Amino acid sequence: MEDDFSQSLTPPVSPFASDSLCELIPARPPCFCCSETKDVPTEALSTEGYAARGSLKRLLLHLDPAPADYEGDTVEIFGFPWVTETALCPLHLSIVLGQAGNLHYEAEDLRQQCVSFLQYVKVFVYLELSSYLDGGPSHPYEELEAQLPSSILEELFGITLLTGRLKDLTSKVQSAFTIQNQGKIFPPSWHLLHLHLDIHWSVLEILHLLGQKMQGQVVYAHQFVNLTGENLTDTSLFEEHLCSLLCDLTGLAIGKYNKVRPTEALSSHHYLCSCTKELWVLLMHLLESRNKVLHTQSFWSYMNSVLRPLVSGKPVAEQFSGLPTHCKDPLGFTWWLVTHLAMLGQYSCNGTIQKEGGLAEEQVRMHVHCCLSLCLLWEPSTSAVSTLWDYYSKNLSASFTVPWLGMSGLGTLCKTPLALLEQAHSCSTPSPLHSPGHTQLYRSANSFHIFLRVLALCLVQDRAGGASQRQIKGRIYSKFSQKKMQELSEAGLMNFLLLFLVVARQVELEDVASRACELLGFLPSNCPPGHRTLVWRGQLSLLLLFQERGLDVGAQASWLASSFNEMAKEFYDKTTEVSRRLALWGPLGSYLEGVAEVFETSTSLSLSEEKLLSDGFDWLLPACSQSELNSALGFLQIVLSQRIYQRSVQSAPTLAWAPVSSSVVKERHLAVAGALWVHFFPFLRSLRLSQTPPAQLADAAAGFTLLAFDLPGSAPQDLQPNPVQSIMQCFGWDDMVHPLLVTRYLPHLLQNSESGSVVSGSAQTLSVRAWIRCVLQQHLHKNPDGSESRTAMQEQLCELTRLVLRLPEVDGLLQRASLQPTATRLETTAALLMFVKAVGSVYNGLQALSERAAMVTRALDYIGDILKHIKPSLVSKNKEGLQLAYWAVGCIVKHWSPLLATSKAQQLLFRIVDGLLLPHNLKLQDKALRDSLPLYLQGLSVASSVSQSQGAYLKQQLRSVTCRYLDHFLPDSPSMGDIANHPVLLGACESIPTPRGSALRRTILEVLCENFLQFKGHAPPPRLTSVLMLLLELLRRNRDSDPAVLTLALPALLRCMMLVNEPQVKKTSTDALQLVVERCAAVSREGLCDQMISVFVLETVAVLDPSVVQALIPSLSLSLRNTEHKRGLGKNIALRSAYKKLLCLLGESGQAEITSLDAD
Repeated sequence: MEDDFSQSLTPPVSPFASDSLCELIPARPPCFCCSETKDVPTEALSTEGYAARGSLKRLLLHLDPAPADYEGDTVEIFGFPWVTETALCPLHLSIVLGQAGNLHYEAEDLRQQCVSFLQYVKVFVYLELSSYLDGGPSHPYEELEAQLPSSILEELFGITLLTGRLKDLTSKVQSAFTIQNQGKIFPPSWHLLHLHLDIHWSVLEILHLLGQKMQGQVVYAHQFVNLTGENLTDTSLFEEHLCSLLCDLTGLAIGKYNKVRPTEALSSHHYLCSCTKELWVLLMHLLESRNKVLHTQSFWSYMNSVLRPLVSGKPVAEQFSGLPTHCKDPLGFTWWLVTHLAMLGQYSCNGTIQKEGGLAEEQVRMHVHCCLSLCLLWEPSTSAVSTLWDYYSKNLSASFTVPWLGMSGLGTLCKTPLALLEQAHSCSTPSPLHSPGHTQLYRSANSFHIFLRVLALCLVQDRAGGASQRQIKGRIYSKFSQKKMQELSEAGLMNFLLLFLVVARQVELEDVASRACELLGFLPSNCPPGHRTLVWRGQLSLLLLFQERGLDVGAQASWLASSFNEMAKEFYDKTTEVSRRLALWGPLGSYLEGVAEVFETSTSLSLSEEKLLSDGFDWLLPACSQSELNSALGFLQIVLSQRIYQRSVQSAPTLAWAPVSSSVVKERHLAVAGALWVHFFPFLRSLRLSQTPPAQLADAAAGFTLLAFDLPGSAPQDLQPNPVQSIMQCFGWDDMVHPLLVTRYLPHLLQNSESGSVVSGSAQTLSVRAWIRCVLQQHLHKNPDGSESRTAMQEQLCELTRLVLRLPEVDGLLQRASLQPTATRLETTAALLMFVKAVGSVYNGLQALSERAAMVTRALDYIGDILKHIKPSLVSKNKEGLQLAYWAVGCIVKHWSPLLATSKAQQLLFRIVDGLLLPHNLKLQDKALRDSLPLYLQGLSVASSVSQSQGAYLKQQLRSVTCRYLDHFLPDSPSMGDIANHPVLLGACESIPTPRGSALRRTILEVLCENFLQFKGHAPPPRLTSVLMLLLELLRRNRDSDPAVLTLALPALLRCMMLVNEPQVKKTSTDALQLVVERCAAVSREGLCDQMISVFVLETVAVLDPSVVQALIPSLSLSLRNTEHKRGLGKNIALRSAYKKLLCLLGESGQAEITSLDAD
C-alpha cells in the first residue's frame, strides 16, 4: 500500500511527477571565467562574469543580487537542504570554504558550490539585514540575529585568513594563469585559482553590501575584539582586503612587465588572463561609485598610493606591503600600467566597450563654466559663442544632466511664464566672477544655461545692433527649420524658448518675437499637449517682456488666443475622449495661469491685454469639471481683482518710450471690461441657482459687481440702468440663490471701503433681508455627496452677521434701542434676536402714526416672505433647521406683536398662525413647537389685545392655539415632570404679574374650564388629574390677585370635589380651591365674602364633604372680620347669621368657631 501512494496528488505536484521537477533550481551565479574569452583589447568581458551578468550594476544600484533566486522555503548548500531564511546562522563560512577547497578531484563542481554559497550569502545579507534594520518580524533565532552583522564580519575575516593573498598561492596554482587550453576541461589548479578570484571579489561585495545595509553604522567584530583587543570593523576589513588585492594585482603586473620588451609594451597587457582584467574593471567601477556616494578614495587615488613609492623609491605604506622588491624599470612600469588601466576605463559596468562619442555633460559643463569665467575676465568672443552654438544646436533636446549631482543638477523647472522669464533674466545677467552665484553655477545650472550667459554677454556688448550681434542672431536663426522644430522634444522646446527669450532681452524684441512665432508655427496643430503647454508658456513670457517695455501686445495676444480657441473647442466637443480631455486640460490650465500673470504684472492694462480674453472661454467654461471650474473661476477672480478703472486712475502710464493718452487708456479699459462681460458673466449667471455653488463663484460675482460700480457703462444692456443693483439682485438678494453663495458674496461688498456707495439706501434693507434668510437656512447646506458640512457656511455667516450689524441702517436701530452688541463676533442667532428686539423696541417707542406706518413697512421688508424662507426647513427632516425656524418666527411674533397687529402686517400674522401653529400634522414639529410655543402665545395675546380691526378674530385664534397645545402636550397619566414643563404653562408664567401676562392666563383658564373641566352628567372629563395638576401649577407659579381671574376655575373645582371620589383628584382640587380662597382673602375687598358665600353654595359642599369646608374655616373667619373692619359699622348681623348656619354643619370645629365669633 505504501508503494501505491508514493506519489502524492497534493498540489502543486502533478500526478506521479517526481519531486525534482517541482523544485526551483537557482540560476547559475556569475563567476570569473576565461575559457571562452579571447584576449582582444576591444572584446567584451566574459558573458558568465560579474559585469556581463549584471551583478556589478545591481551592486552599484543597491538592488537585490539575485532577485529571482532563493524564493523557496529551503535551499541546498553543499548537498544539504537548509531553511532559506536561516541557513547562514548555523554555518561558518570559513570552515565550509576550507573543507571545499581541499577536494581538488571534484574541482569544478566544488567551485560552483562555493560560488553558489557566496551568492546565497550576498542575497542573505541584502534581504535579512533589511528586515533586521527595519524591525521586521523576528524569526526563531533572535539572539543569533542580533549578532548577525558582527558574525558575518568575523566570518569574512576568517575567509581572508583562510584563503590568504594571491601572491601567496603556490607557483603551481599561479601557473594556471598562463594555461592556453581553450577546451572544456581544466586542471584542478585552474579552478582553485579562479575560485580564489571569486572569493576575493565576493568578500569585497559582501562588505560593501554590509555597509549599505547598516546605513552608516560601524560594524564591529565583537568576538575578535574581545579575544585580541584589536579593533576590526567592516570599513577596516574592506580597506585591508582592497589594498592587499590591488597590491597583489600590481605585483602580478610587475611580474609580467619584467618579461616584456620595450617594443612590445603597448601591445602586451598587464593582466595574466581576462579574469584578472575583469577584476581590474570591477574594482574601478566599485571604487569610483564609493568615491561619489561615500566620498572615499577613488580608484586612481589608491593606485597613486601603490605606484608612487615605486617611482620615488620610498618605502610603501603598511597596507600596501607585499609588492615585489624587484622591478627592472619602476618609472616605465608605472607609465605602462597606468596606460593599460586607463584603457580599461572604456568598459562600462555591463562589461562592454563604451562607444566613443561627445563629451559627457559633467565635462561640457566645466568647459562652458570656464568659458564664462574668461568672458567675465576678458571681453566675450563671438567665435567662442559660434562654436558653442554649433554644439548646442545639435544637442538642443538633450537633458544636460549630471546623474551623480542628483536633483541639484537638474536646474530650475519653470512652471509659469513669469518663472520662465525670470530664468531668462537670470541667464541674461551673469553673477560676478567670484560671487557664490558664479562659483556654484556648476551645481545650480546645466551647461546650456551657462552657455546662455556667455551668449548674453556677447550680445550685450553690442547694444546698437552691430555686425557681431547680427552675425550671432543670424547663426541662431539659421539652425532652425520646420523639420528641426518638429523633432524637438519637450526639453528641446524648453531650451528653444529660453534661448529666444535671452536673445529677445538683448536685441530687437519685435524681430525676435516675430521669428519665434514663425518657428513655433511650424509645429503641427495636433502636437502633444505637453508641447502646446510649453509653446503657450513661452509666448506668454514674450508677452510679459513686451509689457515690461510698454509695447502693445496685440499681435502676440491674437496669435495665442487663436490657438487657445481651437483647443477650447476640442475640449468642449462631446465626442472628445475622456483621456484626451484630461490631457488637454494641461495646456488650457497653464494658459489660465499665464494670462493671470499677465494681468497681475500689468501696470495699466492698456496694451491690448483684452485680446487674451477670447471666444475660447465661451467653450471652455461650460465643459469644465468641478475641479477645473474652480481653477477657471480662480483665474477670473485674479483678473477681476485688478479693479481696472481704479488702477488706471492711480497709476497712469509713465513709460517714456511709450506715452499713452488718458482717452486711449480708458478705451482699453472698456475693452477689457467688455471682454469680461461678454465671455464670463453669462456663464456665472447660469450658475447662480446651483445647489452646490463653487466658492469662487461668489468671489467672481463680487468682482463683476465692483466692475459695474467702476465702469457702469461697460455692463450689458440687460443690467442697465443700475447694473450694481441688478447684479446684487442676481447673486445676493434673490430668495432662490443658495445661502452658501450669498454669505460669501455679500461680505465682499459690505466690507469694501466703498460699501457706503455700493450698498446704500434700499440696498441695506435688501442685504438685511438676505442675511435673515441665510440665518434661517443655515442648516440646509449639504456637500455634493449628500453629507452635511456647515463649517464654511458658519464662518461665512458669522462674517456676514458682523458686517450687517455695522450697516448704518442697522447700527442706527440698535443705538435707538440701546442694544449695541458687546462681543466683537456675535453668534448669528443671538445677533438675529438682538435685531428683532431692536426693531420691536423702536416701533413701540414711536408716537406719530406716519412714523409707525413707515416702521411697519421697513420691518416687513427686513423679513420678506419669511414663511417662504423657512419652508425648506419645514419640509426637510433637519431638526436643527426646524428648531431654528420656529424659534426665529416665534421671536418675531413676541417682540413685534403690536407691529404685527396692524392692518398692514396682520395678514402675515394670520399666515404664521395657520401655517406654523395650526397645521394638520404636528409630528415633525413636536420638539420645535414645544420649545418655541411660549413665544407665540405671549405674542398672540398682546396682538389680540391691541388689534383694532381683528382683535376678536385674533382672540379666537389664540384660544384655538391654546386649546390645541394644552391637549397635545398634556400627558395621559399624571406626571409632574411633563406638567411642570408644559409649553402653555411656561408661556403663562411670570415672576412679576403684568397686565399682558394676566390676560394670557385668563385665556388659558377659560380654555381649561370650557374644554377640559366640563362634566358630561356626573362623568368626569378625561385626564382630569393631569388637568387639575396643570391648573394648580398655573395658579401656584403666578401671583395673580384679580378675583375675576382667580374665580374663573372655582365652579369647575367644586364640581370635581363634589362629584369625583378619586383621592388624587380630591386632593388636587382641594389644594387649588384653598389657593384661590387664600389669594382672594388676601385682597380683602368690600363685599368679597358675601360674593364668595353666595357663589360657593358652601352649605351643599359641607353636606357632601365637611372636611373640605372645615379646611376653609380660618380663611372664611378672617375674611369676615376684615370685611366688617373695613365697613366700619360694627358687626354684620346678616353675614354672621349665614356664616353660623354654615358652621353648624361642620361638627365640633364649626361649634368652636361659633363660640369664637360670639366672643367678638
